Amino acid sequence: MEIAVETLAAALLGLFTAGYLVLGGADLGVCMLLPHLGRDADERRTVLAAIAPFFLGNEVWLIAAAGVFVGCFPALEGEVFTGQSVVLVPLLAGWIVRDAGLWWRGRAPWRAWRALCDGMVVAGSWTAALAWGWLLAGLLTGDPAEPAAGPAAALTALGVAALFAVHGSAFAALRLTGGLRRRARLPAGRAGERSAFALTALAMAVLPLAAGVRLPLAESAAGGRVLGLLVPAVLAVVPLPVAAQVWLWLTFRGRVTGPSYL
Repeated sequence: MEIAVETLAAALLGLFTAGYLVLGGADLGVCMLLPHLGRDADERRTVLAAIAPFFLGNEVWLIAAAGVFVGCFPALEGEVFTGQSVVLVPLLAGWIVRDAGLWWRGRAPWRAWRALCDGMVVAGSWTAALAWGWLLAGLLTGDPAEPAAGPAAALTALGVAALFAVHGSAFAALRLTGGLRRRARLPAGRAGERSAFALTALAMAVLPLAAGVRLPLAESAAGGRVLGLLVPAVLAVVPLPVAAQVWLWLTFRGRVTGPSYL
């Protein structure tokens, strides 16, 4: 019974982490490509309108993953958060700077202000994406207590960041129209925007699962009594974010044709 609960806890961690990288990775990738997709202020507002209904809801998946990690695997959580702190600090900083830029850009009409906020959006997004790649490089080695180093770590970080960008481009192509859509479709080539998004989503989902296989999740799981309380509680609420995500995608499935509040 205890083994089954540990497996369920690991599955929940994988679900929430993969869910964030697929969903949140899309809006992060769009922000990374903001200067390429939007050539002027109005175009950039329209590009950001493509992610406006989604990006806060997408972040719920990351918060849920962190909660499961802390609650169900406390020993490993302490090891990862301590050993990978040099990676996690820029990841969180990039996340905060990106979100601050999104919220602040509409608070003043000055061109310089919006240029500053757009710079925060792009710089924060690239920082977070590169940090995700660096973190995954360390976790894939199977030694969570040490950040990855060397050429392999740098190439992994760059490759994961590039995957974020292509994933965001495919998502933007699904949401935009006209010239914005044509620019977003360039990385997809002949594959088509739907196929490109499906392929990049699959790759984004595989990354955390591959890292999870390398981690000693079973050995670091909390006691059976703790898991017996936490896992059923989390399973009971899983339908809520799934239903909310389905509702969001159905409600905002149309293409964006103009700017939003962002």
